[in-house]
Amino acid sequence: MKIVVCVKQVAILGDEVEFTPDERDVDPDYLDFALNEWDSYATEEAIRIKEAAGDGEVVVVSVGDEDAEDAMRRCLAMGADRGVRVEGEGVPAGDPISTARALASVVGREQPDLVFCGVQSSDAVQGSTGVALAELLGLPRVAVVKKVELGAGKAVVQRELEGGLADVTEVDTPAVLTIQSGINEPRYATLRAIKQAEQQEIEVVPAEIGEPAARVRRMFHPPRGEGAEMLGKDATEVARRIKELVEERLR
Repeated sequence: MKIVVCVKQVAILGDEVEFTPDERDVDPDYLDFALNEWDSYATEEAIRIKEAAGDGEVVVVSVGDEDAEDAMRRCLAMGADRGVRVEGEGVPAGDPISTARALASVVGREQPDLVFCGVQSSDAVQGSTGVALAELLGLPRVAVVKKVELGAGKAVVQRELEGGLADVTEVDTPAVLTIQSGINEPRYATLRAIKQAEQQEIEVVPAEIGEPAARVRRMFHPPRGEGAEMLGKDATEVARRIKELVEERLR
């Protein structure tokens, strides 16, 4: 059983934010970085499946520069077996299609039984990379997965729907699953495991992305509005005021 987990080191905004001179990114001095929350659940689920099977391999793959290896080493300290970093230079930030292209060549080479991605990343919040990756690999996919049960050449997964509903789906493997938070409780790495992970070699490969699918044109602080207008408690008066506001906007 081989499971590839696609992970990301995400940027965390502080209380104050300044942009780079070209206004296309946040100044790194105002950012902290960490392993994406959803990817920690995906990594934990892959490790649990390997442990339950008694053998296998968990490979973490990430797109980024050398700094991204910090997040990868956390996954190695949790119990992943290998790490492969796709060189992130030239991969546009916030472009899930280019990121999926960069991941696809490595994931395809590994020929895994399962591919896990987090449902989304906390910085971009697009939820598109895993879906795009599945399409590029020609694999079936299931999104927002809360439970995984494996069988012979198949997986029965429970995915989260809106309104607290759940959907049980059977999918042929290999397949791409995007893992939802709460599927498990990610383990804490021991100090010994952290030190061992720091010494572990991470393979680095060049990115293959083709033409960028998206470009950041500008980042800026949205203008502040004038605040909310309280409309009172009387239903008739509230309805009348709403009517007036709509008519004002339509003039």
